[in-house]
Parts: sequence; structure tokens; C-alpha cells
Amino acid sequence: MDKVELLSPAGDMSKLKTAIYYGADAVYVGGKSFSLRALAGNFTDEELKEATEFVHSKNKKIYVTVNIFGRNDDIEKSKPYFKYLESIGVDGAIISDLGLISVCREVAPDLKINVSTQANSLNYKTVEFYKKLGATRVILARELSLSEIKEIKSKNPDIELETFIHGAMCISYSGRCLLSDYRTGRSSNRGACVQACRWQYEIREKDSETGYMTIEEDERGTYILNSKDLNLIDYIKELIDAGVISFKIEGRMKSEYYLATVVNAYRRAIDAYYNEGETYKNNPLYKDELEKTAHREFTTAYLLGENDRTVNYEDSQSKGTRKFIAVVLEDCKDGYAIIEMRNRFAVGDELEVLSPNETCNKIIKVNRLEDEKGEKINDAKVVQQRLKLYTEIPLKSGDILRTKI
Repeated sequence: MDKVELLSPAGDMSKLKTAIYYGADAVYVGGKSFSLRALAGNFTDEELKEATEFVHSKNKKIYVTVNIFGRNDDIEKSKPYFKYLESIGVDGAIISDLGLISVCREVAPDLKINVSTQANSLNYKTVEFYKKLGATRVILARELSLSEIKEIKSKNPDIELETFIHGAMCISYSGRCLLSDYRTGRSSNRGACVQACRWQYEIREKDSETGYMTIEEDERGTYILNSKDLNLIDYIKELIDAGVISFKIEGRMKSEYYLATVVNAYRRAIDAYYNEGETYKNNPLYKDELEKTAHREFTTAYLLGENDRTVNYEDSQSKGTRKFIAVVLEDCKDGYAIIEMRNRFAVGDELEVLSPNETCNKIIKVNRLEDEKGEKINDAKVVQQRLKLYTEIPLKSGDILRTKI
């Protein structure tokens, strides 16, 4: 039996390799054009080719977002881009605009189409319509319940369904937002969202003595447009039974540490489900891991039906319970590993290992640290300095070291 696909975002090449190392079955990336995350690092055409070759060498898949809502001058510009994606062998293009779907079918007939969540696919007739247009997969709107997903699949058994399983939610319907454009002139639907929904808002009164009044929601704060984060790690079986074949993590603009943590947690949970069944939920590891990186309060959103508690009033997001300290650059040998410092630490500190291997959550007491010249270091405070960390734990290149906050 084929396992459900774990699909990770990848904002740049480093994050792509991190996602693959920590267990993603596939990644989705954006090019420099036609992508709704224009502020992410994204990939040049040459980097897309390199990324595709790397991912395929690991027997994984890569999908490329072409999910802006196109204007007239995008139509001709998109034609060579679709042809290029087809020529380098990407596993699918994620498209939301009907005109761009038509262009893709016309100029790159062998390029698979994954209909973006931005297309607001909420019912089985919509999914049927996209299938008739030649779509291979539909990424469902985030507003659907399990029962609705199940019905969509029963009416469309021969098309793939993908759904988001973790990450930031949008205050607007399936992410089709005008707030960023209204506040800053940067259009969300053209890839330049500034996430204005995460800002702290105030009501200002022109002639008042103070000049402004703070908005309060049940005395809890002012983040009235700030959605909670999606977390469906307890619903692996239910989503698979409903017909979902790909679990998507949100976050092409999230950090390398965030991706490593979240992908690692879901990889372990999914594997445990296939090995143990629903008893995987009894292991607190997976949910504990998700608390270790920055996030907003978690929600199941609309998976279980209507939900009026999806807004995070408290703050923009929490810091998480761990801090990213260093990344391992070279496998441990002769009793030490080469690491690259990301946040300050010192001899005497305890570092926790984040790894897809059995060393995950092992604790390293820092007793000996050297720079590249072999000189002893007691306080690692130079950002991105390469260091020798002496340890008996067999660290691997790509592992991450973190500390409690």
C-alpha cells in the first residue's frame, strides 16, 4: 500500500534539501515569476532544473507554483515558462487561474496540472470540472470538512486530492485577500502579500485627547484579523479514509528550522500510523515537536465542521519552546562534528538534537568547542562561525542543534 504523500514547502535550495533530509516525499517551490510567494527566495530557471534533478535523485517529487491570478500580459509571458517546466521534468504545476490552466494545456500538454487551493474548490462539481480541463490533482479549499472531502472523492474517484495539514491559515477565503493591496498597494493575488492580517490594529479617533483607542476582543488583545495555525496531526487516518493522497505543509517563507521541525514530526507520525495504527496518537512526541517552533495557537479549522474559534487574538505568534542554535555541516568523525553557529551558546550549555535519525532529542552537554584553527572556544558568539563540537553522539550532516527557551 502506498503511503500518503508528505508535501513540504521549499522557499530556496537550502530549505528544499532540509525538507528532503527530514522526510518529505515531495516539495513545492516557486520560480521568480508567476508565484504567490514573490517575497520568498524562490528559484531561477537554472535553480529549478538543479532542484528537479536533486529531488528526482532522491526518488522524490517536485511541484512548481504558477498560482498568481494572471492579467492579460501574463498570458504570453507564461507560455515559455510552462514549456520550460515541462522540459526539465517537474512533476506538476500548481495553477489557480483558468486562463493559465488553458495556456499550460496548450503549450505543455505533458505537464501535470495541480489546481491550487486559491481556486476555491469546495464541491465535487468543481473538482469534476477541473478534471475535464485536464487536471491531475486538485488542492482543496481549506474551508472543507472531512465529510465534504469524502463526498468529493466519492464523486471523483479518479482524481488526486491534496489538502493542507499544517501551517498558517488566511483570514480570507482560501487566501484570496485584498487587505495587503488595500493597506500597502502590494497584491496578495500577485504574489506580494505583506501579511497585513498579522498586524496589531488600533482604532484612532481624530479629535480624541489621546489620539487613539486600543481595540479589545474580550480583553485579550488587538490581533483581530490573525488566524490560528492549522494542526491536523491527530487526523491522519480520517484524512486518508476521506480520500486525501497528499498532506501539504504551509510555509515557503518559513525558516529552515521550522521546516525541519514540522516535516520531522509529520514524517514520524505518518510512519507510526502505518506501522501501529491509531495508537500513534498515544505518543506525545509528535505534538511536542510541533510546540518547539514558532507558531500561533493551533486549530483544526473546519475539518470537523463549522468553527467560530479560528482567530488568534493573543499575539502575532508564539516563540516556540526551542531556539535554533546550529546546523551540522559534516558527519561526526573522530569524536567531533563540524557545525555552523546560528545563535549564541557556550561551553556548559545543553544542546538538543533535531534529526530524522535515532539521535533525535538526544542531549549534548557542550564540554569542548574549537574554531577551525583548533583553538578552544568557550563562547560561540560569531554568527555562522564554523566550529568543531566534540560529542559521542553520531551527528549527521543536516542535523540541527537547539536549546530550550
